[in-house]
Amino acid sequence: MEEEASTTHRPIRSFVLRQSRTTQAQKRAFEELWPRYGLELPATGLMDPATIFSNNHPLFLEIGCGNGETLAALAARHPERNHLGVEVHGPGVGSLMLKLEENDSDNARILKSDAMELLRHHLPAGCLDGLYLFFPDPWPKKKHHKRRIVQPEFTQLAHQALKPGGFLHMATDWEHYAKQMLQVLSEAAGFTNSAGRGNFSPRPSDRPLTHFEQRGQRLGHGVWDLIFRRCD
Repeated sequence: MEEEASTTHRPIRSFVLRQSRTTQAQKRAFEELWPRYGLELPATGLMDPATIFSNNHPLFLEIGCGNGETLAALAARHPERNHLGVEVHGPGVGSLMLKLEENDSDNARILKSDAMELLRHHLPAGCLDGLYLFFPDPWPKKKHHKRRIVQPEFTQLAHQALKPGGFLHMATDWEHYAKQMLQVLSEAAGFTNSAGRGNFSPRPSDRPLTHFEQRGQRLGHGVWDLIFRRCD
């Protein structure tokens, strides 16, 4: 999600803060599970994924984990990978940690911070094998489109963070935003569309179908997937 409304220009963030109730289980997760799964951004300098995970397994980042449904499923499905999630909303972070505990997953970590800050200043270049951005805030009003995270700066930062051959996988249930994503990535240097120029991708079987998406399908909502690979 992106930044709050402001009368002055500020850099795009990956979120907007909203209020929601934290359950007792989620509070327990922060008390007991944050030392196991939680990370803090360094004050300065780069993170070291090999130190964080104590191995050099392929690294995949999800921006905006929501309640953690997708990241927890991917971490359980792919124990040979390392998974890093970024989410600012406390209840969602708590839910993700509970899911990871339930699955006994040790290959996932979570940052409760701004993903754009992470991409701009703290991720080593070429460290990611994959970057996921699923159902980001669509900012549907035209005057708010500039707050959408998928802008040229985001594509440049994603290109920098991905290894050559690494992928950026996005999905949205807002057709207008899907078309904007397609245009922005098609115009970005260093990326190629896995589905062919101008095309959306079928949903890969590896992307978990969330409860949110299933509800949307029952209501007749469309979902558009885009997969672009770093080609240089």
